[in-house]
Amino acid sequence: MATLISKEEIPAYKLIPAFVDKTQTWLRELGYAVRLGNSFKGKTMITFETTSGPRTVETTVWYVDERFMQLKGGTVIPLRSVIDMHF
Repeated sequence: MATLISKEEIPAYKLIPAFVDKTQTWLRELGYAVRLGNSFKGKTMITFETTSGPRTVETTVWYVDERFMQLKGGTVIPLRSVIDMHF
């Protein structure tokens, strides 16, 4: 079970790759998350792997490229660290 944290807390954690790299899956899903965030100010629940165990954040996704996602406030999460995502 992942611990819910605020997006401001993410830099305090060391992000590591998830056990299964689902980067290609997340790229498709994140296209929807970016539109949701930019057009409707909707938030996405993102669970990612850290050295302290899984963490979840509920935030707006502003930008995505083939390796990273940028959240509102400028925080960046590598796609290979993402475990799960829900809109």
